[in-house]
Amino acid sequence: MNALGSLSVILDLDGTLVDSEPNYYEAGRRTLAEYGVPDFSWAEHERYIGISTRETIADWRERYRLSAPVEELLAVKNRHYLRLAGASTRVYPQMRTFVELLAAEEVPMAVASGSSPEAIKAILAGTGLDAYLRTVVAADEVAHGKPAPDVFLEAARRLGADPADCVVVEDAAPGAAAAHAAGMRCIAVPYVAAQAGAPEFATAGLLLRGGQEEFTARAALTWLADSARRPRPGLPPSARAR
Repeated sequence: MNALGSLSVILDLDGTLVDSEPNYYEAGRRTLAEYGVPDFSWAEHERYIGISTRETIADWRERYRLSAPVEELLAVKNRHYLRLAGASTRVYPQMRTFVELLAAEEVPMAVASGSSPEAIKAILAGTGLDAYLRTVVAADEVAHGKPAPDVFLEAARRLGADPADCVVVEDAAPGAAAAHAAGMRCIAVPYVAAQAGAPEFATAGLLLRGGQEEFTARAALTWLADSARRPRPGLPPSARAR
C-alpha cells in the first residue's frame, strides 16, 4: 500500500494536466470555418470546456445547423487538433511535479478525459506523461460524458479501486459534478477563473479559485495525505482508509 493509504488519483487531461484549450479552440475554429461558420470566438469555446468532444460537436450541429454527420465533424476536428497538439502542448509544471510525486509514492493513477482516445494518446506520449499515466479512459469508451460519472467510475474499475477511495483532479464544472456523482473527492483547479463560483465546484473537497497559479504539487500532496486520514464519504467515522 502507498504512503497515502488506499487512495487512487484520477486526473482530467485538458486544462488540468496540460494547457490544451488553446489548441482545442483553434481546432474547433478551423473546423467550423470549413463548414461555413466564421468567427467562432473564444467566449463561445468556453461554454464547451469540460464537455466531451463528441458532445460538443453534437451541440454544434444543432446550434449552427450543420448537416455533416457527427463522425465526419469529429474526424475533421481531431485531424486539426492532432496537428496543433503535435507542434506544441504545454504541461503545467506543478502538475508534472504532482504526477511525479504521486508516482514516487506508488499512488495508482489514471487519466479520464473527454478527448478522443487518439488525442489522449498523442498528448501523453508527446509530453512524456505516458511514463506515469498508463491507465486511460476516454469519454468515447463510456455511455455518457461528463457531468455524468461514467468516465470516472470506469477509471476506478480499471484501477481496481473503490470510488470512495478515489480523488479526482479537475479544471471544469462538469468534471467536478461528475466526480461528485461518482462519490469521489475532488481537487478543483478552475481553468476559467470567472467560473470558480459555479455551484458544481462547491462540492469539491479542495477548490483552488486561482486555478493553476494557485496550485502547488506539495500542497496538493499534503491535502491528499490529510484526506487519506479522514473518513470516506458515506461511511461511518470508524471506517477510515488504512
